[in-house]
Amino acid sequence: MCRAAKPAILAAASFFGENIVHAAVYASSRFVFAGPGVSVPTARQSLATRLQAAADAYQRAHVIPHCAVCVKPCCRLDTHVLELNWQQVKVLWRLNEPRSAFDRRLASGKGPDEIRAADGLYFAHRKVCPAYDEAQHACRIHDQPIKPSGCSDYPVYGDGDVLIADLRCEAVDVDALAAWVVRELGPVFRVTRSADCDFPFLVTLAVKRRGGNPKARAGRR
Repeated sequence: MCRAAKPAILAAASFFGENIVHAAVYASSRFVFAGPGVSVPTARQSLATRLQAAADAYQRAHVIPHCAVCVKPCCRLDTHVLELNWQQVKVLWRLNEPRSAFDRRLASGKGPDEIRAADGLYFAHRKVCPAYDEAQHACRIHDQPIKPSGCSDYPVYGDGDVLIADLRCEAVDVDALAAWVVRELGPVFRVTRSADCDFPFLVTLAVKRRGGNPKARAGRR
């Protein structure tokens, strides 16, 4: 089954007027919200937490060390769209004007060409991120709170009880990632993969217990 494409991906692609296969926005999926009257299954939440931890560990071990030698850094935003809030835009683009004035400037076509605004957010594309140091091949705000969540998530992030891997990142090895997940969760789990119908570079890794649910099998007899 094909997973539904994130609305932000479609929206960002239409903003910049290019093939949606080459534009994507990454939103963090690592937070689980619960409140009065809201029931969160403990087992599912635990699996989601463990999957995100596995993704974070994989990125620290295999992705981040590769950034310094990456041939096509995602920070150049040539094939990626970065989602930002106002504070991030203000700091990264070193703006002194109020948000209302900036929005008017964008709407009149006098703002930065690489930024579009929609639904209270901003999307940057086609120009190198201001935080990227081309000479050092490094992010100047890597360990700072102002860093966009999409940067931390990319290219492997949790989406509930599955992981999403973006194959546009040359550091991602799906076979190695699947093996990493099994090692982190234990041999009782297995990993299945499926590519998104609209964005084939997005691969979903779903984790299932080997042998399925014994009670469920007994009920089908």
